[in-house]
Amino acid sequence: METIELEPKYSGKEISGKCLKCLAEQKLSFCLRELLTSNTDNPASQQQYEALVGFLQSPESENLRSESEKCLSEGKQVVLKILYENKQPRYDLQIKE
Repeated sequence: METIELEPKYSGKEISGKCLKCLAEQKLSFCLRELLTSNTDNPASQQQYEALVGFLQSPESENLRSESEKCLSEGKQVVLKILYENKQPRYDLQIKE
């Protein structure tokens, strides 16, 4: 499976950002539309859809969301990578100064 990257942005007066949950839901909606409108079987989109559903339902997502929002409020850049290793999801939160 391809790595899914979510890069949240901090919202302010002049900048409209999105949190990890909103980005994951947006990407999930895109995958669902793609799966429903496609005439062929698309295993990559199906895996991505399942990975995003798993992330949104996982207890870890709330902690990752809180951590990312804290870092964003401090002016740092954040990228969450959703990976699968041995059929198990792994979430890698990368923080850049």
